Amino acid sequence: MNLVKTVLVALALALMHPLWAAETGTALKADEIKAEPFRDAGTVATLSAGDKVEILKKDGGWLRVKSASGSGWVRMLSIRKGAARKGSGEAAGLLGVASGRAGTGKVVATTGVRGLNEEELKSAKFDESELKLAESYATGRPEAQKFAAQGKLAARKFDYLPDAE
Repeated sequence: MNLVKTVLVALALALMHPLWAAETGTALKADEIKAEPFRDAGTVATLSAGDKVEILKKDGGWLRVKSASGSGWVRMLSIRKGAARKGSGEAAGLLGVASGRAGTGKVVATTGVRGLNEEELKSAKFDESELKLAESYATGRPEAQKFAAQGKLAARKFDYLPDAE
């Protein structure tokens, strides 16, 4: 009988392992939790900067999360995996999200969510139609200011880098 109990307990623990293996994270900024991993999907809840989340799944540039305010999909760049760090600065936080190497002192280049490999980068060719498509997404100053106000962004002045010689 003890062997049967041991096997049942081991099986129960094995089935629960994915629950233990879930990653945790922290919201870097306020964002909407969506019903599906799409920008135009319905909003089911909201996150505030600093909210703790449990990361359940990844799909492209989206993370399925569970938080105190609800469960659903959030843009990957809105979440920092692991525990929040104090005093690391905004730029360090964004580099950590993009590269997965924050705090190591090692800079790692990233090519974005799609994950282009070296061979794809070497074989890339100029495509004027794709450039025009990208340029068609440009927005004007009033739209940009409205977007910034909605995200509670503040303008900051900075010196431009010197021209390359």
